Amino acid sequence: MHNIAVIGAGRIGKIHAANATAHPGVTLKYVVDPITPAAEELANSTGAEVASLDLALGDPEIGGVIVASSTDTHLDFSMRAIAAGKAVFCEKPLDLGLEKAKSAEGVLGDARFFLAFNRRFDPNFQRLNQRIQSGEMGALETLHIISHDPAPPPIEYVKVSGGMFKDMTIHDFDMARWLLGEDPTEVYAAATSIIDPAIGEAGDVDTAKIILRTASGKICVISNSRRSGYGYDQRIEAFCAKGLLRVGNKLSSTVEAWGENGSQSEPLQNFFLDRYAEAYRAEMMHFVELLEGTARPQIGYRDGIWALAIAEAAAESHATSSVVPVSY
Repeated sequence: MHNIAVIGAGRIGKIHAANATAHPGVTLKYVVDPITPAAEELANSTGAEVASLDLALGDPEIGGVIVASSTDTHLDFSMRAIAAGKAVFCEKPLDLGLEKAKSAEGVLGDARFFLAFNRRFDPNFQRLNQRIQSGEMGALETLHIISHDPAPPPIEYVKVSGGMFKDMTIHDFDMARWLLGEDPTEVYAAATSIIDPAIGEAGDVDTAKIILRTASGKICVISNSRRSGYGYDQRIEAFCAKGLLRVGNKLSSTVEAWGENGSQSEPLQNFFLDRYAEAYRAEMMHFVELLEGTARPQIGYRDGIWALAIAEAAAESHATSSVVPVSY
């Protein structure tokens, strides 16, 4: 049995805490959050104790820490946990600044540090990756990633998110690297704010089309929108030499209605916590493997740096209307 602590009692912290509590190999011992009512609520629902960060990191019984706090604290809390000898499960992104994140390589580069890009753990995307790598459809040539949210987040969240490229598209940048099997060498991003004027006033964008190119000539097109108008749209198409591999959306149910006017299916799942529930559970299972010493992190520090590097290059491309090189 492994004792762990969760830092952050917000929406994503609650998901990870629930998955940790449900795992037979884990005991959630501490909840850490500066907002006492939130910490107490989560602790009461999971059987954990409210603790300070120093207490949690100083407890020799704690083997691992989940960092699910605000993004600007991810790097610092992860480094402190690693320095205290804990395994770390850190939410994306690694940090809001690439140069600051690079300074942590000596601490996090070869540590038991797992960066939680949850989409790699989605069973459908894992199967897609396996079939691309198998070569059954020939070599992958181009990739199309569609990631459209149902509706924009609150403007107060937007203001502290780091911008759409680091908050939302960063998932797609990681997926692109994973599925392409190589790192992009250049990016071109065309973005705008046409959904919510307040997002533009906050200096951010809500709609983007992004093109990544690799050294071997593979191309990935990413489509992002903060508002689809029809549900949580998460599709990927892999165009290969012999054909197409495709992952479609999940519906709220498989019930269909058929009548004189044709057929009608159920709506798309409308929330990321529903769409990726299996992926979040699989992440926790992987973290337990790290705690047991039976696995190395499937996603680590260098993956986080690459995703940030692409995000910052995309922001520069949008600002300058030019192709921008990408490098580690």
